[in-house]
Amino acid sequence: MSVPPTLPIEPAPLAPVNDTDPAPTKPIGTVSSPVRGRPRLRGRIGRVLAWAFLIASLVLTLFPFYWMLRTSFSSNAALAANSGNLLPAEFSLGGWKRVLGLATPEEALADGGSGASLDFWLYLRNSIIVATITTVVQTFFCALAAYAFARLRWPGRDAMLFLFLTALMIPPIFTTLPNFILIRDLGLLNTFLGIMLPSLLMAPFSIFFLRQFFLGIPKELEEAARLDGAGYARTFFQVVAPISSAPIMTLAILTYIGTWNEYFWPLLVGRSEEVRVLTVALGVFRSQTPQGSPDWAGLMAATLISALPIIILFALMGKRVINSIGFSGLK
Repeated sequence: MSVPPTLPIEPAPLAPVNDTDPAPTKPIGTVSSPVRGRPRLRGRIGRVLAWAFLIASLVLTLFPFYWMLRTSFSSNAALAANSGNLLPAEFSLGGWKRVLGLATPEEALADGGSGASLDFWLYLRNSIIVATITTVVQTFFCALAAYAFARLRWPGRDAMLFLFLTALMIPPIFTTLPNFILIRDLGLLNTFLGIMLPSLLMAPFSIFFLRQFFLGIPKELEEAARLDGAGYARTFFQVVAPISSAPIMTLAILTYIGTWNEYFWPLLVGRSEEVRVLTVALGVFRSQTPQGSPDWAGLMAATLISALPIIILFALMGKRVINSIGFSGLK
């Protein structure tokens, strides 16, 4: 059997090389370096502008505190001569001594004081009494009311809640005259109870704030407590209140700060010196000018001391306050 002869295989001809072929293109998605750098440049500029705005806002916020500090450590005579100087014109502790009662009237006048008197410790005690009692009582009863709105079912609950929410939109100045007439008719003028009573009974924000948090607590926890024989009161104090310690503490801080800074209502119903709070006392001290001009150094020293507890409280608890408000607002 014969084998057919093999045919020679010729190689395929190579394609001619054309020098005019276009160069290979870049992969899709690649950009040149100048275009790629523009977004980064815009991002840097945006961050610089944001930081500049934040720093400027911080300076504008802290400058009044610095100005009070600078004024409190200056003498009144030096303040009159160098009112535009950013640094203490003449370092002096006279204002602090006059406020804290460490200087006699003769020493105060010799140091450039106005001759006005300020029983700082009495007014500080009154402010602490009013703020503490108001905070404790309001927080306690608002927590109970908020739990009733969140969990209990009773006739008129939704209508009452609507009235409370509507009260949030009423400016407080509109209720000042009716409240004053009520306090006067009850014979509570120039008393601590007269100063505190409207704040104890009119707290729609506090009820709404805690109600929003209570709605987010799982009902299974309360149902388990009721299976063990607990009533509504025991369930609230042993289950709900411990879980809600953060928002309750936040509400207490906000109430304390608001009560401490209250000025108009204590001025209206607490004209007696025995119940005068610190904010009103500072206004009276400002208006006393036996020497023709206010004691600016003493006034700024007293203002700093009165603001110091609130500044420390908010610096320590400010983050918790903001987080609790945001959490309750999302419920």
